[in-house]
Amino acid sequence: MLLKLTGSSCSGKSTLAFSVAGRLRGVAVHDFDEAGVPEGADRTWRQRTTELWVRRALDYQERGVDLLLTGQSPLGEVLAVPSAPLLDAIAVCLVDVAGDERRDRLVGRDPGRWDASAVAAFLGWAAWHRGHARDPRHLPEAVTNGGAPEMVWNRWTGWAATDPRWRTHVLDTTGRPLARSVDQVEAWIAEQRDAHRSGVLPLAGGWADTA
Repeated sequence: MLLKLTGSSCSGKSTLAFSVAGRLRGVAVHDFDEAGVPEGADRTWRQRTTELWVRRALDYQERGVDLLLTGQSPLGEVLAVPSAPLLDAIAVCLVDVAGDERRDRLVGRDPGRWDASAVAAFLGWAAWHRGHARDPRHLPEAVTNGGAPEMVWNRWTGWAATDPRWRTHVLDTTGRPLARSVDQVEAWIAEQRDAHRSGVLPLAGGWADTA
């Protein structure tokens, strides 16, 4: 299955994923940007690279291994890439943090790199992720407009927030020690894998067969 940690920059996705990696059996851990980030990377690049990672997850799936992937692709993009229905299961967790703390992390990680408008864009993208996690009807054009033409948006654009398949777990790391957040990611992964084995995970085989 594909286990996806998503969210805007500096929420802690990669730190959490690689911190929990040693505790997991049968799970490969990768960061989205390992595929390479070109200059001028845009929405189309992100969506097509999401498809590349889904294909990588399918390679792992054939070997009986799950993929824990970090990156900024939200649930709607994961579901819309061409190969998504071939995955035996999908689960997404939004790793979030309060705006002030995200701003501090951005400055601390890349001093002098981001001006006020860039920081505002990161914060706006984070706010959009929160809305998207709650409701597929929250400004879907933020991902559907001007992206890769091969994306299959109608797999989910007709869903309501109450559809059981529209499920993004939210982990807020604001003010929390790393160890606690790592424990929560480990627990979330265990819950998703158990739900899949038990046949109760909504985004498992056949999820794309009905609108």
